[in-house]
Amino acid sequence: MFSEPLGTLVRALEQQVDVGRLRRDVETLAAEPRSRRRVPAAMDKAERYVTGELERAGWRVERQPFDVRWQFGCTDRRGTRPPPLKIRLHRRLAGANLIAELPGARGPSVLIGAHLDTVQDSPGADDNASGIAALLELARLVAPLPGPPPITLAVFDMEELGLIGARVVARALRSRIDGMLCLESVGYFATDPHTQRMPPGAGLVFGAAARTVRDGGSRGDFTVIAHRRSSRSAAQVWQQAAAATSCALPGVLVRDPRPDGVLGMLAGVLVPPANNLGRSDHAPFWNRRVPAMMLTGTANFRNRHYHQPTDTPDTLDYPRLAAVTVATTATALRWPSPP
Repeated sequence: MFSEPLGTLVRALEQQVDVGRLRRDVETLAAEPRSRRRVPAAMDKAERYVTGELERAGWRVERQPFDVRWQFGCTDRRGTRPPPLKIRLHRRLAGANLIAELPGARGPSVLIGAHLDTVQDSPGADDNASGIAALLELARLVAPLPGPPPITLAVFDMEELGLIGARVVARALRSRIDGMLCLESVGYFATDPHTQRMPPGAGLVFGAAARTVRDGGSRGDFTVIAHRRSSRSAAQVWQQAAAATSCALPGVLVRDPRPDGVLGMLAGVLVPPANNLGRSDHAPFWNRRVPAMMLTGTANFRNRHYHQPTDTPDTLDYPRLAAVTVATTATALRWPSPP
């Protein structure tokens, strides 16, 4: 399926992607903060919007409620805090994920996921209406294709409380998916020099990526592709697809040196900089040995509006968000077969 050269596929998708729809989706979702615990009415409204858009595109959407107890996670208060100060033990959390599939799709699928919730008081345009908007546009691009392609979409709840919804999905679907791609804060770009910062210790652990950023003038004009050995081939497909877009979007490969599984989760104690690569909904899939990767604009290492009331739709770069969407769609359609 889709055996034409990757560049040809990218150009065909670029003819269909709609920058105006991406902006509309972000503006609709980021009109107010979204949180199951803090502003449940707004979260319900956002959930209905996403469900409606997916169904209009031809997807079958299932709302999957969950109720979990005694979960270690984090706080969803706005602002940035050192990781140890964010840890919380949640006595009980009740939320819901959305899982969407195309009628007639068969076999193991590639899961594309993004979280819908925000932190307290932030409308979350970049974090993470940008990821949801890209997911919705991907859904519109993929639905008319013959097959239908074996792709599953996941809209996660309670990411900001510690990846709670993604943990539930990873546990339930791990045997049904070949790989997972997470869209996390993918709409903010900063093209001036010295607008991109690196996590402490990144130069030692991720030397090649750090050099690439420095050689580019420390501009925030790229997307990070965080991956592990198990998802390296898929990460390379995304990088090639992004480079083939009309804006030639750079994708910086950052390999997490830890192995998949519980051992990799525990190894974060020994390699603290690597913990920055596990800060979104792909991490529970890594922990369950599912090849996964995260796309991100690096959040607080670039975007001064991260987790703030100023994370608004006017701060995003929609042509580049369109390039992220096209590259993600092409990668989902060309996901490498398991070895």
